[in-house]
Amino acid sequence: MRTLEGALTEIARTNIPVLLIGESGTGKEMFAHRVHQLSSRNGDPLTRIACASINVATFSGELGLNPKGIGDLGRVGAGTVFFDEISELDAACQRTLLYAFPDGIEEPRQGSLTARVISATSRGLDEEMRAGRFRSELYYRINGVCLRLPPLRERKDDIPLLVESMLSKHARQLGRPRPALSPRTLRMFLDYPWPGNVRELENIVKEIVALGDERLAMAELGAAPRDATVAVEPPEVRGYSLKAAARAASREAEREMILKALERTRWNRKRAAQELQISYKSLLYKLKQIGVQDTEAN
Repeated sequence: MRTLEGALTEIARTNIPVLLIGESGTGKEMFAHRVHQLSSRNGDPLTRIACASINVATFSGELGLNPKGIGDLGRVGAGTVFFDEISELDAACQRTLLYAFPDGIEEPRQGSLTARVISATSRGLDEEMRAGRFRSELYYRINGVCLRLPPLRERKDDIPLLVESMLSKHARQLGRPRPALSPRTLRMFLDYPWPGNVRELENIVKEIVALGDERLAMAELGAAPRDATVAVEPPEVRGYSLKAAARAASREAEREMILKALERTRWNRKRAAQELQISYKSLLYKLKQIGVQDTEAN
């Protein structure tokens, strides 16, 4: 993470397009904001465009283009534009974005991007290009510098520091006493694989602060891994019930089904929703609930 921060500081001073690759919840949007804050464009806005489930007309509108692909890109302007989950763009949107990139040699034509471009994806674009789902010309435009964000399971030494920071942050925001976690809970944090990465960790820490009971929060979320060597202490009888246990078991089963469907579909949310026989919006909502996805369900 220190290496990434050092590289990010140097990159931010340039106008090179940045591609952030990492699993959902690893902090790609946070890194995009960090690049913007450290750049000379920090006085201008950062515009986030959620690429999932967007059509070409909406996408053109977000960029400030008319349907023919020309315009002044007034919405984006001269600041920074962040394409969140760019691998989700359909072919028409990819074509529109490719046209919007300046040629690099000539004076910027009408309708070309003047903003700094930062893109993020949780899927490997190399494989998407081989499968014909992502244009190679667009890939080489957005991949000026590529930063790969490690999942939380590969940087578990950071967990105690992250937890301490999150406890203080949410205690302050919620106006609650800052809890002190037991060694047993901290051990479980280190044993758990964190499929939702930092976002999942923060969701659990926030609930611990809100409930004021770490045991109840962990049981409610079903956060303990099956193969963990340390189990969560059962909460006191007066603070738990069979109904709560049923809800926790149901949520854990739902989480596993969703993650397996995403793995089978290579994290294509639309296909995963079809396989799970739920609407795309319902899947986005459920992903947000379990701390695996931050795309708004709209």
